[in-house]
Amino acid sequence: MSDNVTHPTPRTTAQWITATPPTPNGDLHIGHLAGPYLAGDVLRRFLAAEGTGPVRYTTGLDDHQSYVPVRGINDGGRKGEEVADGYGASIESVWSRAGADFDAIVRPRRDIGYQTAVQEFFQRLYDAGHIVARTAPLPYCTGCERWLYEAYLKGDCPHCGSGSNGNACEPCGRPNDCADLANPVCTGCGATPELRDCERLYFPLAPWEQQLADFWEQVDMPPHLRSLCERMRAEGLPEIAVSHPSEWGVPVPVAGFTEQRVYVWFEMAPGYLLEWTGAGGTGPAPAPVQFFGFDNGYFHALLFPAAFRAYDPAIALPKAFVVNEFYRLEGLKFSTSRRHAIWAHEELARTGADVLRYHVLADRPNGRQTSFSSQALELSRARLADRWDGWLGRLLTAVAEDADGAAPAEAPQGPAWERLRDRLAGTVGQLRDAYGVEGYDARRAVALLDEIVALAEDFGHVTGFERERPAGGPAYRAALAAQLAVAAALSAWAAPALPYGSARLAGLLALAPEARRVDVDALAPLAPGTPVAAWPGAVFSA
Repeated sequence: MSDNVTHPTPRTTAQWITATPPTPNGDLHIGHLAGPYLAGDVLRRFLAAEGTGPVRYTTGLDDHQSYVPVRGINDGGRKGEEVADGYGASIESVWSRAGADFDAIVRPRRDIGYQTAVQEFFQRLYDAGHIVARTAPLPYCTGCERWLYEAYLKGDCPHCGSGSNGNACEPCGRPNDCADLANPVCTGCGATPELRDCERLYFPLAPWEQQLADFWEQVDMPPHLRSLCERMRAEGLPEIAVSHPSEWGVPVPVAGFTEQRVYVWFEMAPGYLLEWTGAGGTGPAPAPVQFFGFDNGYFHALLFPAAFRAYDPAIALPKAFVVNEFYRLEGLKFSTSRRHAIWAHEELARTGADVLRYHVLADRPNGRQTSFSSQALELSRARLADRWDGWLGRLLTAVAEDADGAAPAEAPQGPAWERLRDRLAGTVGQLRDAYGVEGYDARRAVALLDEIVALAEDFGHVTGFERERPAGGPAYRAALAAQLAVAAALSAWAAPALPYGSARLAGLLALAPEARRVDVDALAPLAPGTPVAAWPGAVFSA
């Protein structure tokens, strides 16, 4: 009988996660996967399973980077459009195969309305006086008859002395104005360029100093990036060139500069807004969680927030930056442009998606640089095969032989089970923290999942001796029921990191396919008589 009381529907809140758009000047490499793309997907899966509201995970393709036409030149004269389209398709294929499931992927050269939106953003800032004309030196190569910026130029960073391309230095993360690079060289012909005055459009950051400082106080970001922000502020925030004389990219809408193109990193600011609407977001976009590498830090922490404040002060700025350091290969940074990489599509052909996800998440360069090696990847594969699948194989085989292939009638019980349950409850609490926004740490999450499996494996070995006791059958079957409860929980707890093996495991245990929350409630015994499938040979190491 109804109590005639209307119960309110729980309030839901949309959540937004972004990953920096990659440059389609080459295939994705393992370093990309170890950086923003799989890490952002882990958070997306965790938040979606929480069921507190829609979760949008978005990215794009950075078609208008100058590295795209430069790759075409280096490939013997291919058009930039061919380079962008070919590698863009490859990148999207890798995302799909690796399980990085995006709700929207902005494609600048193909999305209707993209160029108009970027130009409107740019024009509004110019009309408001936030973008101004400046005449300043810019390198020019007389042999190539080309103004040099970004990928067309290399030299030594004026801030840290490292080798750098134009406009931004990867090692220290600081911007440059191209003309201030020491020992400049044209990347097309190797000649030393000359400096010529060039009138371009600039976006001064200094007027936004206090608003940026206030933002930095609120946003969750790692100390390395915070140090960059504070050092740039202490030295005086620069003016950033937001147009370049070029034929590649979005034409500048301002009269007198229409032969120039919008600086691609400035273009990315409105591009992020388009990601939200492209993912079906309606109304004002919520404060996003942004995943990116440290070399992209100044753009996300200074340039974009200042541009958003100039465009519309009501735009919600990010609530958290999840930043990875460089992932190295043989001591050097992974690099698409230098072709120093292990290509993700080739590795995925050799290695299952879960194995690769497990390895790069466990080795994620979070707070420090890490280095990929094929030998270490094999150790990860062996750990999943020997420990994770070894335990599950023994468990499912025992259920088939000693419980007629179904969950036993006996319930988990006894001191050993109580200790295991208490330890797992504490571990899953830590796991929730490692998966969540505030404490996000994919490397720690994988370590905690390893601990969960180790606890279950040890429990299985110890309680296996119950089978040898003359009257130990019920206790042994209760221990099997306990391990099945842990396996069922593991299919929920590991799902954000290892979605494919988790789904396979859930299927073996006759569990519903929908995502379940990562919490202690997942640690529930299977109903007696629930059919348990025969061991297929591999689950997580497949």
